[in-house]
Amino acid sequence: MKILVLGATGQLGSELQRSLASFGQLITLGTHDAHYYCDLQHTNELIKTLKQIRPSVIVNAAAYTTVDQAQKNPEMARRINAVVPSVLAHEAAAINAWLIHYSTDYVFSGKGSRPWVETDLAEPLSVYGQTKLEGDLAIQASGCKHLILRTSWLYGKNGKNFVRAILQRAQTQNHLAVVNDQFGAPSSASLIASLTAHALKQVMQRPELGGLYHVAAHGETSWFEYAKFVLEQAHLCGIPLRVMPDEIQPISSQVYGALAPRPANSRLNTDKFCTTFGVTLPPWQEGVAQLVAELAQ
Repeated sequence: MKILVLGATGQLGSELQRSLASFGQLITLGTHDAHYYCDLQHTNELIKTLKQIRPSVIVNAAAYTTVDQAQKNPEMARRINAVVPSVLAHEAAAINAWLIHYSTDYVFSGKGSRPWVETDLAEPLSVYGQTKLEGDLAIQASGCKHLILRTSWLYGKNGKNFVRAILQRAQTQNHLAVVNDQFGAPSSASLIASLTAHALKQVMQRPELGGLYHVAAHGETSWFEYAKFVLEQAHLCGIPLRVMPDEIQPISSQVYGALAPRPANSRLNTDKFCTTFGVTLPPWQEGVAQLVAELAQ
């Protein structure tokens, strides 16, 4: 069985290479050392590559995730986040392949405090959220066999993420201020990749289980409390810090002043995924503590 992974060198893609290795022949797309190379900005090239490979499973871990840059460059964000998934879905339907795709909490407005369920109305606040929603809708409308896993606050061992950014700032700056009015669940790329493999095994035997699911670590926190936890773990691991956990300053989103608005409520209700696939999700603190410990080595 051929499994094609797009975005294989990113935070999630690198973990997917590990979790999906036992399924069959793993082919990565878009890496410079891969056998197949494809610029995702050129959809004709992408279609040609898909027809050449004819994978049984297409895993799309590629996305334009720089939220503020997406506000400045909506065309590029739309091409990667909406057009590419639409092309993948059309080609997957044509060859009867499974399409695994990843979505985001940013498709929601962030109103209220109730965790979002899959059937809630999506009302994105930003170009990033809007383009990701367009990708989701295109896949659902295509008729292809699919799993859309909507997650939140992703981090991993590779690439840029909140954990690395907070550690770097706490080691090099004398003051640190973090937003305290946005809430969600930090979710590790390792966890999402492992859950992808778990769900894929089941949907390949029972295609009716395909669809859209919310998947994130258990629990909730604010970016401020998240940052405090990261620095607490760093201190326990002996990482030298110039800003200690109790010295972080909480600020509002309005004061922080990001270019693109972020949802205040990014809580995701994961009951559907847990019930369907028989899993219990770990608390968010577990994965964060593990990553900090790894970075301390």
